[in-house]
Amino acid sequence: MNKAVDFKGLEVGYDIPALPGMDEKDIQTPCLVLDLDALERNIVKMGDYARAHGMRHRVHGKMHKSVDVALLQERLGGSVGVCCQKVSEAEVFARGGIKDILVSNQVRDLAKIDRLARLPKFGCRTIVCVDDLANVADLSAAAVRHGTTLEVFVEIDCGAGRCGVKTPDEVLAIARAVAAAPGLKFSGIQAYQGAMQHLDLYADRKAKLDAAIAQVKAAVAALTAAGLKPELVSGGGTGSYYFESASGVFNELQAGSYAFMDADYGRILDKDGKRIDQGEWENALFILTSVMSHAKPDKAVCDAGLKAQSVDSGLPVVFGRTDVKYVKCSDEHGVIDDPQGVLKVNDKLRLVPGHCDPTCNVHDWYVGVRGGKVEVVWPVSARGKAY
Repeated sequence: MNKAVDFKGLEVGYDIPALPGMDEKDIQTPCLVLDLDALERNIVKMGDYARAHGMRHRVHGKMHKSVDVALLQERLGGSVGVCCQKVSEAEVFARGGIKDILVSNQVRDLAKIDRLARLPKFGCRTIVCVDDLANVADLSAAAVRHGTTLEVFVEIDCGAGRCGVKTPDEVLAIARAVAAAPGLKFSGIQAYQGAMQHLDLYADRKAKLDAAIAQVKAAVAALTAAGLKPELVSGGGTGSYYFESASGVFNELQAGSYAFMDADYGRILDKDGKRIDQGEWENALFILTSVMSHAKPDKAVCDAGLKAQSVDSGLPVVFGRTDVKYVKCSDEHGVIDDPQGVLKVNDKLRLVPGHCDPTCNVHDWYVGVRGGKVEVVWPVSARGKAY
């Protein structure tokens, strides 16, 4: 496990929202709550799926930013390691005992490259994405300086329109440069189609992935013909993992949000037209909030506003209820439509956040509950590690 938290001297309500052993009703709000039963079922389910399809599963550490959750995903789901987006984030997981880390992003600043090249000294396989030949020499120099090996994925822009190269020739040129550079090892391809993960319809997501898979297959064929067959072809998310696993070319998945789920992912539809949070995955992450005012008969005000969540993907959804609705928020307040006046002051509600990743990043702690009791309290280990 992650280095145990010393709860001695921590004051509930000031330092921390709850302590292990407390009743769920006494948790201080607003805070992040994990339904441990649902979380564990999600992790086991994805682990079973990956094994059944011969896939490695590298979880997205950027989603939960928690060493404890990553270790749970290893233990229960057989995950091989994590994806991170930033070097400082990767350092947290390396120091926490994760042994296979992909920085699924480009690292160009020389100071960050130097820190990246030190990561293998923590005993972890370290992989980074490259989409520019000019990056290769800087990575090589840092690896040689520290006596380490950095592995490299060439990133393909397979539809997101963000980072990555597009053609097999571009992929091959970078792979050749990496293979020839001291301190570096060409290990594979990064091909994550992020833009389509949240398309509502299964058929629309499939069409985007069909095009991406064809593009990746062309790159793999060119690399293989040149004697540089990639060890790993990595990609896939919560909205597409079944396409990559059936592709015949991908061998590593990068699904992350499946473990927690959020309102934005939950609304997308599976192949049978059913929301994926109504059978495929369970909501395991919630913002626990309390009603703090009910001065208006048809409106309640809770203590979870903008500073407790990200609303880039929409407002949160009140979990398990249709009689009340979260409709508006400001810095410290959330407004809940309560037309029948069923809520009262100090009632607690579970909110499903619109987007789990940035919501988790504004909290210090996860409060894990089971059977009405606080079982664990885990730090959001990499909170704020954005450099």
